[in-house]
Amino acid sequence: MPRRIILNVTEDLTSSVAINWQTADQVKESFAEIAIADADPRFVDKAIRKKAETEFVSLGDTVSSNYHSLTFDGLIPNTKYAYRVGQGKHWSEWFHFVTASDKQTDTFQFIYFGDVQVNIRSLWSRVIREAFAKAPNARLQLYAGDIINRANRDEEWEDWFEAGGFIHSMIPGLPSPGNHDHFNLPNGERAASVFWRPQFNLPLNGPKGLEETCYFVDVQGVRFISLNSDQAEESDRYLEAQRVWLDGILKNNPNTWTVVTFHHPIYSPKGTRDNKRMRETFKPLFDRYGVDLVLQGHDHTYARGMSKIPMDGKGKSSGTMYVVSVSGPKMTGSHVEKKSWMDRSAIYTQLFQVVDVSPQKLSFKAYTATGELYDAFDLIKQEGTINKLVDRVPSGVPERQ
Repeated sequence: MPRRIILNVTEDLTSSVAINWQTADQVKESFAEIAIADADPRFVDKAIRKKAETEFVSLGDTVSSNYHSLTFDGLIPNTKYAYRVGQGKHWSEWFHFVTASDKQTDTFQFIYFGDVQVNIRSLWSRVIREAFAKAPNARLQLYAGDIINRANRDEEWEDWFEAGGFIHSMIPGLPSPGNHDHFNLPNGERAASVFWRPQFNLPLNGPKGLEETCYFVDVQGVRFISLNSDQAEESDRYLEAQRVWLDGILKNNPNTWTVVTFHHPIYSPKGTRDNKRMRETFKPLFDRYGVDLVLQGHDHTYARGMSKIPMDGKGKSSGTMYVVSVSGPKMTGSHVEKKSWMDRSAIYTQLFQVVDVSPQKLSFKAYTATGELYDAFDLIKQEGTINKLVDRVPSGVPERQ
């Protein structure tokens, strides 16, 4: 039977979707079928079948599986589709998803998760399920790295797929890798998990050598950009490659909004950390091109700030909102400080974020694992100047410090 079925973002979610799944290694070929969803169950008679590409992955005696991937193209914008995957007598259930609209004036939602990392099946599962309950029609779900704890431990990836269940199969994922999603090669260099590319099927529009970890996607007026901050921290070559690449895609950006995600924060809430290399390389580009929102992880706490962050060389407040968050149960407490850049923060709190996007306003809401609204703000576009920040912190909810 097919398992670990996941939708992935493509370069154009209005007309395509990428699908991955896993089977036992004796399954040498597998397929996906797709049709426009209909309440009449005879829609299955109109399904189109496509053969997947298959990749064998083995790790000694512990893992031996085939991973299957394909992309369906030529889809109709803003349309609900049904699909299933499998072969012979072994097929998944039918899943629904909705393609993005081709109109930038249409509103949409996306979900943002900070580090997942540990106790995934037992304690992170409630977070992704609560997020789905709040935003079942989200167009994508974004991960800011450290999806698991040990990059090549298959059991942890199994926990992540089990925790998300059918949600992974219905809302396209936009994962950005963290340091725990990488491992050390014998030559001392770093590499993404051996499972990363077989189990995800992500755009190949990033710098050479960083395939499917550094990429961008345009969705209904938003340019979403994933950077590989682990490689930026560890490699001068990949730091410079990402800087040059990012400059180009920010300079030539037709979208109203720009959202960048990566793992190591530009501004850290943790007193023992300062990612100066990331800040000095990328913040000048965020300032120059007016990046709206930067979504990060790594520090296992929550913090966001904009109004108290200076714009490089301009002597005024930055127009970029920086957010650090955590969705899993691994927490940082003893080394977290209330720093001057923060407008709102929390410790020992599992969170997820739902962001509503419209042409002139981006509305951000941070919810706890139990569904309570903890933080909220709006960014409002203003002609010729930085975004207007409207704080919407819920009344009567103190900071969790």
